[in-house]
Amino acid sequence: MNIIFLGPPGAGKGTQAVRVCERLGIPQISTGDILRRAIKEGTPTGLAAKAYIDRGDLVPDSVVIDIVRERLAQPDCQKGYILDGFPRTVAQAEALATFATIDKVVDINVDDQKLIDRLSGRRVCLACGGTYHVSQLNGSTKCERCGADLIQRDDDKAETVLSRLTVYHAQTAPLIDFYRERGLLVTVDGALPMDDCFAAILSVLGA
Repeated sequence: MNIIFLGPPGAGKGTQAVRVCERLGIPQISTGDILRRAIKEGTPTGLAAKAYIDRGDLVPDSVVIDIVRERLAQPDCQKGYILDGFPRTVAQAEALATFATIDKVVDINVDDQKLIDRLSGRRVCLACGGTYHVSQLNGSTKCERCGADLIQRDDDKAETVLSRLTVYHAQTAPLIDFYRERGLLVTVDGALPMDDCFAAILSVLGA
């Protein structure tokens, strides 16, 4: 089954994609991961992407699309995959349709204010990678695992989260209508507890 996960920053796409991939035995395809892989392997499109990144520029659609096309042609994708983070725009979705057949598009929907609360309350430990929410810390600023200080990442600050959501709604949310019109869209409540959200995703996928 070829699946796309949509959803705003903080909706839990990555976490749920990993779980669904484990259940279905298919790879999770993240554009960030495949960009790094293509650059490491020195593929022609990887080298093209590296040139943009080295200059501090955004990698253009044409290069990202070529890298996704290369990745989906790999043997481990022949039984299905989950695309996480691609397509980000309708133009990318239209390009994807020229070389891939998508079976389901799962929109993990979460209210903006809930996302702001969820992300701006997140604290991370740089020492061991532990992740917490202020609602669970009872005022503590130390990691329960290793005792190191917890920090708030810059991209988790409320004003940054709001900016990321604004970009998402402008660029990526139109994909919801794009795939709904094609009868591929299913929506899951991303505000559900993690296990309940996972069960809901499996249900809409018929898995």
